[in-house]
Amino acid sequence: MNISEMIDLVRRDLKDEASPYQWSDDELTRHISRAVSELSEKLPLPAKAILPTVSGSRELDISSLANRIMVRAVEYPLDQSPASYQRFSVWGNNLTVISGPEPGGANCAVYYGVPHVIDASGSTLPAKYDDLVAIGACGYAAVSLAAATVNKVNVGGKTASQEYRTWGNERLVIFRERLKQLGRRQRVRSQQLFTE
Repeated sequence: MNISEMIDLVRRDLKDEASPYQWSDDELTRHISRAVSELSEKLPLPAKAILPTVSGSRELDISSLANRIMVRAVEYPLDQSPASYQRFSVWGNNLTVISGPEPGGANCAVYYGVPHVIDASGSTLPAKYDDLVAIGACGYAAVSLAAATVNKVNVGGKTASQEYRTWGNERLVIFRERLKQLGRRQRVRSQQLFTE
């Protein structure tokens, strides 16, 4: 789904399909981007980088990992079967490999997450999350409109602003609860195989 299709989906949910529109495309794009950004924090787009280690040092400079949201795993040494994942800590742009052999200058693999993108050419989000992004974007759009209509005369009457705020906040509660559930499912679990 590209950004135009997502705007159409959000307009449909907001019942804003007849011109003149209540929300401009730019406003809806901003609300969609905010929802995608929040979803990316819980479920980032997977990325992998091969970085050189420094002989005799457990420190890695990860400043080259553009738009990094989080680091999920570090594999060192490479080409082991099964893969040899190490414990690590991250502080700013510095990653410290805590476990395993001391690096000797060979490459390691860093598995990390970056933000999802939705633009004119498409989206990096799996299609199953399109409706979730629309719920979040609708919530942000309604709350934004509620703030803009305070102390203004409108055809919806005196309570229109409060009704938009309430409806928008209800959508945001649903959005954030589903994001929380996604976050719980994405936790790394430690498992091992054994024979009895």
